[in-house]
Amino acid sequence: MSAITWFRVGGPADVLYAPEDEDDLAAFLKNTPKDIAVYPVGVGSNLLVRDGGVRGVVIRLGAPFAKISIEGPRVRAGAAALDAQVARAAARAGVAGLEFYRGVPGTIGGALAMNAGAYEQETKDVLVEAVAFDRAGMRRVFKNADMKFAYRHCGAGEGLIFTEALYEGRPDDPAAIEARMRAIMERREKSQPIREKTGGSTFANPDPEKSGGRKAWQLIDGIGGRGRVVGDAQVSEQHCNFMINRGKATGADIENLVEGLRKEVLNKTGVELRWEIRRIGEPA
Repeated sequence: MSAITWFRVGGPADVLYAPEDEDDLAAFLKNTPKDIAVYPVGVGSNLLVRDGGVRGVVIRLGAPFAKISIEGPRVRAGAAALDAQVARAAARAGVAGLEFYRGVPGTIGGALAMNAGAYEQETKDVLVEAVAFDRAGMRRVFKNADMKFAYRHCGAGEGLIFTEALYEGRPDDPAAIEARMRAIMERREKSQPIREKTGGSTFANPDPEKSGGRKAWQLIDGIGGRGRVVGDAQVSEQHCNFMINRGKATGADIENLVEGLRKEVLNKTGVELRWEIRRIGEPA
């Protein structure tokens, strides 16, 4: 799994399965015994796989699920489409409202599963409906309200594998949309270690009332966590809510680094940080 995650860590999966289309996916889920765990994985941008690997099946949606189409002010995107590609396609078509996806790493499937967002916008603000398959292989359509979105959370149900999303934006001049996306990328370049082996934001920002208005990175910085190292894993000097694999880190290095930060922040501030990065697999 280290070959397909941004952290470049993780042991082997028992099975890696790439369905050809929705029918193939439905048949696979229906015929796979329910006691075999199934894990949908996108491009591995927000994922930490432990060193012992994954017992069960990793499902990775490929090119057949990466199509993007424009339907007036609406954008239909497969779950394997990169968020940034969807933002660019919308911009070219003069559809505004999805610019924030330019600064969100990962795929549409992951964005649906965690209500991904950036720069004061979230998936819930533009989603019309989503298509998903449940563990029994049944195709289901979820309206925005059915997704039960909260901050970095989707409450539609466990075990869902999203395959498609329909968004609605608003008409605007493509040049103006492109300008806003350039501003987003410039801001991101300055504030985040996007060229490192990282998994994106490690923690969801805590409730402002509980944290005194401090974001996750500020709490980590406040305990002296900036630049902290465990093995070959490090807290980014540029942004304290990003962990970096300096080259030879293990999954355990990264997890131990993060858990140490969580424990110290809780002990010193009383604020419990919640993982935003998804973790799967077993220890070595």
